[in-house]
Amino acid sequence: MRRFLPELVALPLLPFLIAQGRHTRRVTPRLPEAGGPVSGVVGSAHGGPTLSLLALGESPVAGVGVSTHEEGITGQFAYALAARLQRPVSWRACGMNGATAREALAQIIPQLPPQRVDIALVALGVNDTTAFRPVGTWRRDLRNVVAALDARCKPRVIVLSGLPPVAHFPALPQPLRWVMGLKAATLDQAARALAPTMPRTHYVPLELDTHDRSMMASDGYHPSLKGCAAWAHLLAEAGAAHLAQATTD
Repeated sequence: MRRFLPELVALPLLPFLIAQGRHTRRVTPRLPEAGGPVSGVVGSAHGGPTLSLLALGESPVAGVGVSTHEEGITGQFAYALAARLQRPVSWRACGMNGATAREALAQIIPQLPPQRVDIALVALGVNDTTAFRPVGTWRRDLRNVVAALDARCKPRVIVLSGLPPVAHFPALPQPLRWVMGLKAATLDQAARALAPTMPRTHYVPLELDTHDRSMMASDGYHPSLKGCAAWAHLLAEAGAAHLAQATTD
């Protein structure tokens, strides 16, 4: 019953939620994707061989909400990982604004460089939330993305990011925010349960300070520079630990 709770809650409110959604799309500022290179190297002053990081995902990986990809989640993840491991990190951002998991499989995966990477980040789910994807569909699509990424890039570690706290997005009015938050939480639980069933895949919950408005970009929907930095810290902490474990296995 819990997996269908968002649908049960939304059904009697549907006409109002649709109207709120349309109004929100009209009034919310449309921020551009990040500029600058989609790849780079950080931590060159550190010793040791360079680690490779690939990020695949929706608008945060495309850099919406920040000026450059270095400031976005991919670049900041690389900086945090390099600082934690004291090693250089080469990074590449492969994001598509508005992508669902199914669209990522069809349009992003074929564009990934077919080469081995040390660590891969998968950050999807908000667009599947707003599309109100059934849990079973989301789980199947996400599994297919992770499997295709694994086959193409053979990462030593795959980090599956938890969904952001949609229930606290300032851009969404109530009750739309509440309903979308329920849906995001349901999809997040499915992602958490999926990770242990996939090789070398580790779920990382996205636990941020939802009361700090500066974590959000000016549109109230995407992470800001500060939000990306906090997110990257969580990913680097988990990613470094799992890389260390992969090295000893």
